[in-house]
Amino acid sequence: MPIVTVQQGPRTVELKRDLVRRITDAFVDTLQIPAEAVQVWIHETPADSWGIGGQLTADKK
Repeated sequence: MPIVTVQQGPRTVELKRDLVRRITDAFVDTLQIPAEAVQVWIHETPADSWGIGGQLTADKK
């Protein structure tokens, strides 16, 4: 049973729904497994709780 972990900043429910569907479809198509065997875990981190290049992502514009 594949478990896929996605770490990202907050997104809308609609975008996450689409992401989970597309990831699941990729595993179903590639590994020939049932969709029910694929788990997708989304870990969202607020922009003020992570940084890139020495700067909080909340501060980047």
